[in-house]
Amino acid sequence: MVDYLLTEEQKMIKELCHKIALEKIKPVAAEYDEKEEFPWPIVKILADSDVCGVYIPEQYGGMGAGIMGMAIATEELSWGCGGIALAFAATGLGTFPILLFGNDEQKKKYLPVIASGKKLAAFALTEAEAGSDAGSIKTTAKKDGDYYILNGTKQWITNGGEADIYSVVAITDKTKGARGATAFIVEKGTKGLEFGKKEKKLGIRASATREVIFTDCRVHKDNILSREGMGFIVAMKTFDSSRPGVAAQAVGIAQRALDEATAYAHQRKQFGQAISSFQGIQFMLADMATQVESARALVYSAARMIDAGSKDIAKVSAMCKLLASDTAMKVTTDAVQIFGGYGYMREYPVEKLMRDAKITQIYEGTNQIQRSVIAMNLIKELAKNK
Repeated sequence: MVDYLLTEEQKMIKELCHKIALEKIKPVAAEYDEKEEFPWPIVKILADSDVCGVYIPEQYGGMGAGIMGMAIATEELSWGCGGIALAFAATGLGTFPILLFGNDEQKKKYLPVIASGKKLAAFALTEAEAGSDAGSIKTTAKKDGDYYILNGTKQWITNGGEADIYSVVAITDKTKGARGATAFIVEKGTKGLEFGKKEKKLGIRASATREVIFTDCRVHKDNILSREGMGFIVAMKTFDSSRPGVAAQAVGIAQRALDEATAYAHQRKQFGQAISSFQGIQFMLADMATQVESARALVYSAARMIDAGSKDIAKVSAMCKLLASDTAMKVTTDAVQIFGGYGYMREYPVEKLMRDAKITQIYEGTNQIQRSVIAMNLIKELAKNK
């Protein structure tokens, strides 16, 4: 791998998470995928290893390693299993609204329990008619004294039902469109908060995906993130910071596929020699390795920009998510091809890697949306520089 001049702390995070992935996650990944169980035993291992708070500031009980630390951890854990790693990564997505927009009281209340691994988080934005079009959400929050009454259903929420803390976007003023949305923190156990069935998925089966249902759910005004009307901005700024995490997940999956394909090509014999000696296979492996390293470089670059406080991160964040997820899909598909018929069989790991890779092109904004974000920012930069 290219030397990315990681700090000693970052190297420690990488080594620790890879060790967990190799020794604790990889051996059970197929079983969790088959049974579609949530990986609570692995969550406990992450908590005991102080991994859960890697991106949370030290003052709130975390490691303070920022987006870069989270990207490194997510990549290595995803090398073991993209679905299992989501217990950690999706908690990050649910935590970012609090990190970015929470007041000090909210941060003191929620961040330490997330950092300790005692509670997981989730981000509830998507609805049946509001995926990429986040401005079309229908879930409402009507003011009632010091409370807001939430009604509506969120769809395909990662960590849904397992998480204790939900960052939720609802409409407080329908007349204002996207500017009428407000973000709330809602805790599991709040009356009126329920969960739908666990979805049956193509990949990331160890991760829980459920509807989050609000029926006259009373949430106190102190649980508003930022202020009323800021919900859409909270969501978009959250994605700007979280997309390198999805990209890192994709890189981890792609790296595992490359590792498996390289090892298999070296030991698989055809025509009296290892298939790794055939130029066609060598070219495939070379392209796969170059694509993975390119994606990793852009992910790390985006993470460092965010940690450095750069304001214009939307474009690079979208770029790294786009490149890494497309790379994961290409590399895992090529890995299946190198394995041949064996690659299509469940007893070998690459078919699962291909299934897990697909979602990275879809969630937290489809790759078509990423291209729109990138193009809009290019046009905006052009106008600004004229």
